[in-house]
Amino acid sequence: MDVQIWTYIIVGITFSIYIGIAIGARAGSTKEFYVAGGGVSPLANGLATAADWMSAASFLGLAGIISFSGRDGSVYLMGWTGGYVLLALLLAPYLRKFGKFTVPDFVGDRYYSQTARIIAVICALFISFTYVAGQMRGVGIVFSRFLQVDITWGVIMGMTIVFFYAVLGGMKGITYTQVAQYCVLIFAFTVPAVYISLMLTDNPIPQLGFGADLVDEPGMSLLDKLDGLSEELGFNKYTEGQKGTMDTFFITMALMVGTAGLPHVIVRFFTVPKVSDARKSGLYALVFIAILYTMAPAVSAFARTNLLATIPGATYKEVPQWFKKWENAGLISWVDKNKDGKIKYGPGIAFGENADGKLKPQLLFDKAGELQRGENNEVKLYNAPSNNSNELYIDKDIIVLANPEIAGLPDWVIALVAAGGLAAALSTAAGLLLVISTSVAHDLIKKSINPDISEKGELIAARLAAVGAVLVAGYFGVNPPDYVAAVVALAFGLAAASFFPILILGIFSKKINKQGAISGMLAGLISTLAYIVYFKFVNVTDNKPENWLFGISPEGFGTFGMILNFIITVTVSKFTPEPPKEVQNMVEALRYPGEAKE
Repeated sequence: MDVQIWTYIIVGITFSIYIGIAIGARAGSTKEFYVAGGGVSPLANGLATAADWMSAASFLGLAGIISFSGRDGSVYLMGWTGGYVLLALLLAPYLRKFGKFTVPDFVGDRYYSQTARIIAVICALFISFTYVAGQMRGVGIVFSRFLQVDITWGVIMGMTIVFFYAVLGGMKGITYTQVAQYCVLIFAFTVPAVYISLMLTDNPIPQLGFGADLVDEPGMSLLDKLDGLSEELGFNKYTEGQKGTMDTFFITMALMVGTAGLPHVIVRFFTVPKVSDARKSGLYALVFIAILYTMAPAVSAFARTNLLATIPGATYKEVPQWFKKWENAGLISWVDKNKDGKIKYGPGIAFGENADGKLKPQLLFDKAGELQRGENNEVKLYNAPSNNSNELYIDKDIIVLANPEIAGLPDWVIALVAAGGLAAALSTAAGLLLVISTSVAHDLIKKSINPDISEKGELIAARLAAVGAVLVAGYFGVNPPDYVAAVVALAFGLAAASFFPILILGIFSKKINKQGAISGMLAGLISTLAYIVYFKFVNVTDNKPENWLFGISPEGFGTFGMILNFIITVTVSKFTPEPPKEVQNMVEALRYPGEAKE
């Protein structure tokens, strides 16, 4: 059987499992829809949290960005891992003890303000829609390559699946679906990593093979080999970073505190019965997450080594079949600029920038739907080649999916990785869609617009909100502002700038009032959002280090927004009336051991 048949079989089996679980665990009440009834065990919640957390950005984007950026990509690894520790220690147990359904629910009650609640809803929607765009993009990439459909249709297929089990099952269905999805994605990530580690270094543990000597070149370590291959092609050393110290710090910090402020991850800790279970599930989740995160740098190095040793300098007739399949999906392209028939790969833009500033080739097709090619079989493009020597375009998000093909692994392993990528993207997308629907139905309609709405009406409103969220998410999946990891990084920046300060201050300070919280959230969200929109949408040609404020990239600006939020929140609170005594007593009680009141 070929890869496509294997993909249909494995993806079909996993999707059947997901849908079966969703039907069996469908929500019958708002509590089941929002927090799975509050009865999920710590182990199951740890698995579900890990799946919810490890999105397409972790499965596809993390290894992809490290593979192409080398040491610079490690900011994502450090930021996302460190952030989860902050979340598990500083926020999750206290928010669980508070006993509410959502982050806006906590903000509204802690800061005794409907205005604060509504602003928190707006923040949650901005974060969730930005984040879910990356997941839909990941789904589209997997479908476009392995099921041989256009990315747009891939996104639509993903939307349909997510809609089914997120809308039907709510948090109850999503939780147990995510347990299954974690098992699929971690197995899919581990199997090819072990295979390739054995092939390259004779070490079955990828985390150790990453630093081991190559089988074919005794005495030559994998990283030394990769450094040499990179320099031969004109790239910087793989193990040396090029980002400025300021930007590195700001991106890492934004990812860390953004993690601790992500509403779709925080809500997972509301699903366990007790505060102590929140701590236990946090520990379980951290272990489950570490399995993939410690493997990602190894997978990145393996893929990059095999790619650089295979493609550059080859003629089109010599390239493996996997290259042509990804080319047909529009995610790899080559144009023969110097007409020598060989693929030249190096620094620089392969085809010049499109009008929107994105580095995407625009392929030409004939009336039969076949790619048009030049005399040396290179793909023809709408846009003229740029004047630098790089001839090869590779989408950063395909490196994990293409990795087993590049290494020549069996077809079933390649199909398994596709199923893992879908599991990662769909698990997080479902969690985000639930946050969106909950924010609209519970925090906006129930708590702000129509307090007398029945439970049945609230459940219907939540499901209708999920429908709208799926449609918007699909649009951004087809038209993403950047590659998967970068899109997700923007969501983390928004979470860092808006939620993290008011959550931390709301738990650990009795003196922070509603005026301070409202001012801080608005300042953090607006400044960060304006910076991102300007450089990513309005004036993309200025998106260069020399034009950034203090050298801070859009991915790292959330740290600036967070600092601004802290300063404004504390300052405004100092010069305005203290919170009511009952709120101060509630905050004090929140910080001491004890279980939540149901």
